[in-house]
Amino acid sequence: MTDQQNTEAAEAQGPQFSLQRIYVRDLSFEAPKSPAIFRQEWTPSVALDLNTRQKALEGDFHEVVLTLSVTVKNGEEVAFIAEVQQAGIFLIQGLDEASMSHTLGAFCPNILFPYARETLDSLVTRGSFPALMLAPVNFDALYAQELQRMQQEGSSTVQ
Repeated sequence: MTDQQNTEAAEAQGPQFSLQRIYVRDLSFEAPKSPAIFRQEWTPSVALDLNTRQKALEGDFHEVVLTLSVTVKNGEEVAFIAEVQQAGIFLIQGLDEASMSHTLGAFCPNILFPYARETLDSLVTRGSFPALMLAPVNFDALYAQELQRMQQEGSSTVQ
């Protein structure tokens, strides 16, 4: 089959989605006040920063990277900082622009999140801190908020 015939055959089949690979792209952990922090009463406060980005690869392949950064303070002191970049390669075909944007911005990060959460939890416990059980994230709501923010910025720029 020629490339054109392959493309036509894929379009005739309709939309296709396939997870090709999940991997850790980057990982870091820092406990600047250890070992003294282990002798203090544990009253943590957790700050989570979440970010996603995507990049088109060759053909219909896309890389999506979910970054989770956690800073945990015990009182005023930083107990630890942990970050994971959990990535996935996805094969996505036959979607219109809006569906592709939603898939890359919400659906793919939703697939990656449990892996990132488990990696962070494992990293934190290996640092001898209590387990870090992050709550589920509603990526559809975050995606909708981001679209709304971009539309508001676009309308305010035009005026």
